[in-house]
Amino acid sequence: MAGHNKWSQIKRKKGALDAKRSKIFTKLIKEITVAAKVGGPDPDGNPRLRLAIQTSKAANMPKDNIERAIKKGEGNEGDYSEVTYEGYASNGVAIFIECLTDNINRTVQNLRTIFNKGNGSLATNGSVEFLFDRKGVFIVKAAAESAPDEDELLLELADGGAEEVEFEDGYITIYCAMEDFGALQKKVEELGMDLETAELQRIPQTTVAVEDPDAVRKILRLIDSLEDDDDVQKVYHNLELNEEVLAELE
Repeated sequence: MAGHNKWSQIKRKKGALDAKRSKIFTKLIKEITVAAKVGGPDPDGNPRLRLAIQTSKAANMPKDNIERAIKKGEGNEGDYSEVTYEGYASNGVAIFIECLTDNINRTVQNLRTIFNKGNGSLATNGSVEFLFDRKGVFIVKAAAESAPDEDELLLELADGGAEEVEFEDGYITIYCAMEDFGALQKKVEELGMDLETAELQRIPQTTVAVEDPDAVRKILRLIDSLEDDDDVQKVYHNLELNEEVLAELE
């Protein structure tokens, strides 16, 4: 699964998070609002809201913004629909998109335009969803000092439901089944780990290798354009990003 997260790690290292902070805040505010509207304003009894708040804090969103978004959801404001779309980039790369929108017609038109410009195409529902597994993904900063023994940590995480753990570039990425997300989140908190992100992701079962760096750049530009759309919350793909191709992109 390391290749799946490699591109997001590179963007984080290059400071792309800061460059898109206002857009990220918009997406996080939507998620907080919907979570509070659907499950109530108390994060202790609303796992989705608790996760949204945690993610927002990790993105350095001001506390006032978080509180306003919760109140907006509590007041039954923000009439957003949760919808998903599927499509293909060039070279047969599958793309799955999660959206929160107050105008489905606008969203579909925008996505179709982005796909067309990026030499891709929207597909019918169910065309690519089966290519992805829903997994919990936790990214934590590895402690430089007073870190537990790696084998001991693996045992602790496995006890919390972890299926796979990767150590790379000062970060630890932990995967679990969707139904074990809450248990693993509690375990990570119990261990006092420095959690950067925790979310449910769609992990590709198999990946598509594209060797031509120019073709990879075009596919990644399409993915970035989809992520930039205001109605889009998450974009998942099965493009394989191996070390050789990544070296060409840097």
